[in-house]
Amino acid sequence: MHGLFGSKKNNRSVSKVLARDLKRHVYAVDLRNHGESPHASHHDYIAMADDVAGFISEHGLKEPTLIGHSMGAKTAMTLALDQPSLISDVVSVDNAPIDATLSRNFATYVRGMRQIDDAGVTRQSEADKILAEYESDTHIRQFLLGNLGRTTEDTTGKTVVRFKIPVDILARSLDNMGDFPFRNPDERRFEKPALFVRGTQSKYVPDEAIPVIGRFFPCFSLVDIDAGHWVISEKPTDFLKAVIEFLTPKE
Repeated sequence: MHGLFGSKKNNRSVSKVLARDLKRHVYAVDLRNHGESPHASHHDYIAMADDVAGFISEHGLKEPTLIGHSMGAKTAMTLALDQPSLISDVVSVDNAPIDATLSRNFATYVRGMRQIDDAGVTRQSEADKILAEYESDTHIRQFLLGNLGRTTEDTTGKTVVRFKIPVDILARSLDNMGDFPFRNPDERRFEKPALFVRGTQSKYVPDEAIPVIGRFFPCFSLVDIDAGHWVISEKPTDFLKAVIEFLTPKE
């Protein structure tokens, strides 16, 4: 499961490797209000976890592994704690079961995305030029611009590029994205294996969060990777090594 403003396309390459090396079926999904999934005005972790539970039921999956990055990680942890019997194990990539302040970058991205939608541009290069005023990193801009799609304006008949994701809904939900829905590990606990993959240059899993992780997920293991928050794209080989070792049956 992907992070905020991402989609299943972000995880296509690593999913193929995991399926090949583990000889397991791997499903990359679009969370609500992202990719090809439906839009909904309510966007929080309980709702997204319920969506994933519905996907598991609809596809008849038996005790799957949940793997999620960032927003997807908190969705995976939420479902594991809410319905532990549904899940075999969980991999949380650079997030923790704590309330945290979301990076201010996301609000900046929203301003840039709104300006693109308002500008009525016709080419992605024009959208990139606008977004460059808000984000200098080319890779992050390309990640965000992957949400663009072509549409025809009703009034002019002009074909323009606009964001397919509901930018306003996600903007209103930014504050919720830093929160975690469960507060008391004595009430919610996942007592099956859990892997936490942490980017050591990221601030999302501080050292002080580790005791909290241990209370919610007492059977957890931690792997540190020399990367920022975008662990999977920055260090895909290290990420895959950690996950494959975790999920390979022990003799």
